[in-house]
Amino acid sequence: MAETTAVPRIPIDARPANKKWKFIVGGLVIVAVIAYLIVSSVGSAGAYYKEVHEVTSQQAALTGTKLRVSGLVDTQSIRWDAQDFDLSFMISDQNNPGEKLRIHFHGVQPDNMNREGSIAIVEGRLGADGVLEADTLLLKCPSRYEEAPQEVKSMG
Repeated sequence: MAETTAVPRIPIDARPANKKWKFIVGGLVIVAVIAYLIVSSVGSAGAYYKEVHEVTSQQAALTGTKLRVSGLVDTQSIRWDAQDFDLSFMISDQNNPGEKLRIHFHGVQPDNMNREGSIAIVEGRLGADGVLEADTLLLKCPSRYEEAPQEVKSMG
C-alpha cells in the first residue's frame, strides 16, 4: 500500500489580504507626505498682496506679516549707500499718489530705479515703524515696453 501524507493547506485569501494592506498603508504614507509638502511650501512662500493705501491704513494689523506691495517709485526719496548695498525709497499708489510707504532693501540697486514712472514690486515684512523690510525687489518700467507710434500714410 502506498503511504499518504497530509499536506497542510494555507487559506488562499490570507496572502492577498496581507498584500492589500501593504499597498493601502504605503499609499496613505505617500499621500500624507505629498500633503505635508504642499502645506509647508504654501505656508512659507505665501504673501498677501496689498495696495499701498491698504498697508498704511492697516499698519497695526499687518505688522510682522509677509506682504507683496506694488507702487510708483518716488525718485526724490531714493537713498542709496553703494558701500553697504543699502537702499531705501518710498512708493505710492498709482491711483492715489498721496499714500506713501517707505521701503528698505539690502541688495543691489536696479538700473532703472531713477526713471520716472518706474513701478516697484516689493515683497517682505512690515515693521512696527511702518517700513517694509523687502527681501525681493522687482522693477517694471512701462515705457520700455510700449509700442512705437505708427505712422499713418495718406492716400492722395
